[in-house]
Amino acid sequence: MRTRTMVSVAVTACVALMACACGPEKSKADTAAKPSQPSASARTEKPSASPTGNQPAPRTKERAIQRYEQYLHALGREDIDTVCEVAGPGAKKAQDKGFGPCTSTYVVVFQMISPAQKKALQTATVDPQRIVVRTPDKIEMPLEAVRTSATFSESDLGSYTLEYLKNDYYITDGT
Repeated sequence: MRTRTMVSVAVTACVALMACACGPEKSKADTAAKPSQPSASARTEKPSASPTGNQPAPRTKERAIQRYEQYLHALGREDIDTVCEVAGPGAKKAQDKGFGPCTSTYVVVFQMISPAQKKALQTATVDPQRIVVRTPDKIEMPLEAVRTSATFSESDLGSYTLEYLKNDYYITDGT
């Protein structure tokens, strides 16, 4: 399966899991995936992109960009917790189509991304001029908006839709 398809499936699966609050249940596949998770020090390097306290995140283009960059950086670090948190609703859709849970699916996706691409994703940015705001609740992040030191094709990374759900933006679809 092409990398882009796997990433889309993984995003869909992860987004779905997030929508279900990524419950404490863990399958044997999830437990087996733990060795590939990043160390605790890698997780502490990510910038805080969560709203503070019980306050909802702002429903702005800037917040959607921040969340997508958070996802890209986590993808590059192989930070499964953050990837599955941001991509939860999309991941649920993939899981409903027969793919495994986010934590299992993204372990495979991580293996499909080259070391150079992973490094580039860790510092990726999004060009605000290239995103498409459909509504304040639905923002499209085309591949052309992602700025990295590595080259990505539609089959590698692709484009994603973020939607404002449960007081923040989440990846709900990939094309």
